Amino acid sequence: MTYVIAEPCIGTKDSACVAVCPVDCIYEGDDQFYIHPDECIDCGACEPECPVEAIFADDAVPEQWADFTEKNKAFFDG
Repeated sequence: MTYVIAEPCIGTKDSACVAVCPVDCIYEGDDQFYIHPDECIDCGACEPECPVEAIFADDAVPEQWADFTEKNKAFFDG
């Protein structure tokens, strides 16, 4: 399992999640932050720090934002 950052991050891009990540696996994109699925250690430290509640476990992403799981993966696939 890994974590996914969804739609609420767009336009906000608060870096509180980046500051608490112990393995520095959160990267800034043009419109939002992204969590590297191969670097994430599933510690969950980022999830409660997000002020807009945009971070979800990959198996708990709300249905309306399900496409963000693929968007997150595609960001790192280049």
